[in-house]
Amino acid sequence: MQNIEDKKERFILAGVHRGLRDVLSDTTDESIKELRELVKAAGGEVVGELVQNKADLEASTYMGEGKLMELCELVGNMEIDAVVFDDELSPIQLRNITDMLGCKVLDRSMLILDIFAMRAKSGEGKLQVELAQLKYRLPRLRGMGTELSRTGAGIGTRGPGETRLETDRRHIHRRISALEDEIKEIKKHRTLIHNRRKKDGTITAAIVGYTNAGKSTLLNTLTDANILAEDKLFATLDTTSRAITLEDNRRILLVDTVGFIRKLPHHLVEAFKSTLEEAVVADFLIHVIDASDPQMDNNIKVVESVLSDIGATGKRILEVYNKIDKITDHTVVLGANTNSVMISAKSGLNIDKLLLAISDTAPGKKHKVKALIPYSEGALVSELHTRHKVDNEEYTDGGTLMEIWVDSEMYERIKGYCL
Repeated sequence: MQNIEDKKERFILAGVHRGLRDVLSDTTDESIKELRELVKAAGGEVVGELVQNKADLEASTYMGEGKLMELCELVGNMEIDAVVFDDELSPIQLRNITDMLGCKVLDRSMLILDIFAMRAKSGEGKLQVELAQLKYRLPRLRGMGTELSRTGAGIGTRGPGETRLETDRRHIHRRISALEDEIKEIKKHRTLIHNRRKKDGTITAAIVGYTNAGKSTLLNTLTDANILAEDKLFATLDTTSRAITLEDNRRILLVDTVGFIRKLPHHLVEAFKSTLEEAVVADFLIHVIDASDPQMDNNIKVVESVLSDIGATGKRILEVYNKIDKITDHTVVLGANTNSVMISAKSGLNIDKLLLAISDTAPGKKHKVKALIPYSEGALVSELHTRHKVDNEEYTDGGTLMEIWVDSEMYERIKGYCL
């Protein structure tokens, strides 16, 4: 017999295709496919789909009445636990649809937040998820029915369910205020860390990209970080930092960030701005792109849009086309950015080329030179040992013969001694 706790919730996906010029904001085959993957990531099972072709959304019911009646019949006939809509529902839409269907109703934002609540491990991540959920649910409490009064009532109720959201709005406002204060304190601490990095001359690179593009796998390959890396949307949520040392002895701090996704509501971007802040303060960005995804071009547009929203534009970007070992039925056309490399993070293919590209992209690139430093410049020799990589050193009659990696500033100081 199957344990009732192991039984997956049965979902129907629903949406309205409006024929928008901006396909990334519309309900399409691709967005429904992604919604299916989101349900899978949340632990649910998709057993049906219903998409209506309609130029405009109904203000009070999202879909037309006829389609909602059809959806209602499917819910009854197929023993459906929940319906998830491909767009963000307004409070009145959520309330009316829930009353009509008589089952749990979620929208894309609620589903993503539920996954975030399940995946957040760090203290800050949990605080951010709870704050985002509370802010999102507050105007929608009536439309969520009685689901929020129970702890662990399935997908869409993870997180602060135990607070009985529908009965105490004042408590929610107090909790939101407390969470915002806690996150502000964490942000102050992170600012100190960022300032310390700059003071120490640490170079940072933020790894950004569409969710499931292989960011965590890449970080594991480069640093043995041992981060969870699954073929699943939002497999990892919390920020992870690991350092690598380049051939010229520059230390690069690689910072993994939460993956982006299409139709990500602005308030969710705002909620995780402190996590995404790593992309804003980084010295350069490593944009990981799933080259095997036929939707690659659209995914790139989504990432560029989110980077613009958080103010991370104008930085040097290294485009890393990942999963080239999985390309089968389409040709990858590289973008206008000439700073790019094609790799497979999983197999390690072209990782050596990636490291060279990181070396070229990161600020303070060093070059290997041979110099004969007079013995009278003992302090300079000591500084070279402290700040730069020394490959070889010999003591000669004319002074200290050194093979060293130096940046442009140091080169200007020692070029008179270079051979």
